[in-house]
Amino acid sequence: MQCARRQALAGALLVVVYTGLIASADGITKLLAGQYAAAQLYALSGAMVAVFCLLADRLPGQRGGFRTACPRAMALRSVATLIAAVCFFYAFRLLPFAEVFVFIGLMPLLAGAMSGLVLKEPVRPAAWIALAAGFAGVLFLLPHNDGGAHADWGHIIAFGAVVSGTFSMTMARFIGRYESNALAQVLYPNLTLCAAMLLVLPFVWLPMPLADVAWAAAYAFLLFGARWLLVVALRLLASYAVTPLMNLQFIWMAVIGAVFFGEFPSASTYLGGAIVIASGLYLVWDQFAPAMPRLRSAGRLRTDP
Repeated sequence: MQCARRQALAGALLVVVYTGLIASADGITKLLAGQYAAAQLYALSGAMVAVFCLLADRLPGQRGGFRTACPRAMALRSVATLIAAVCFFYAFRLLPFAEVFVFIGLMPLLAGAMSGLVLKEPVRPAAWIALAAGFAGVLFLLPHNDGGAHADWGHIIAFGAVVSGTFSMTMARFIGRYESNALAQVLYPNLTLCAAMLLVLPFVWLPMPLADVAWAAAYAFLLFGARWLLVVALRLLASYAVTPLMNLQFIWMAVIGAVFFGEFPSASTYLGGAIVIASGLYLVWDQFAPAMPRLRSAGRLRTDP
């Protein structure tokens, strides 16, 4: 029981750090996205993340190599990561941030469904209530705007982004059942992203000043750290418990907006943040509740090993 509690709390802390890193990376993405195509940013960052993985594997405490016991599941995760990255980029281009965030708020519910269907991890009724409450909290976090009708393609792409992104995380948890080599789960999806974007890069390449190259390197470093932490967290916590905690990214963004851009959130933002945090904490607690069946004995997905 004590071991399960420490595991759940460690996973929760890793996700909190992840949200800070990924929010910072998103800020750099916003800085560069208006100047360069998705292929240029992802080809560079994917290559840099792969290099960071190779360097990290040389650390004395690491040296695990990049062999995987789940090659088919790793391939599924890599393709899902590629689809999610491209879809998110164009969803943010076609839709206001607020509307994309509504779709992101669906990820905990999708993770709960995939945990049951793919991983055979049971989601208790109380956990479903917490998931729904977390999504309601996300709605409070969104800024109010008059808006209007937006392109249907934007909504379809945004939904494709959250489905593929959630499936990628589900595969990360599945792979984590059979191996502890988190670097492999960071390397292969980024190599896939880099290779795919290199095919398009000659048609969209623009010369980059040294300052922008430095920003791209900072983005890649933050992304590398964030994805490494997320893979470890998904080994410690069920994906439906991780995804609500990922919504804390909205809180980081509110803090960054207030500190660096003078944008102060409304009272509804604080209310939504409190609901999201409470939902996430309950789902973390649910991971070591006495009535929760042991997840390690759950059935296997028919991919590997």
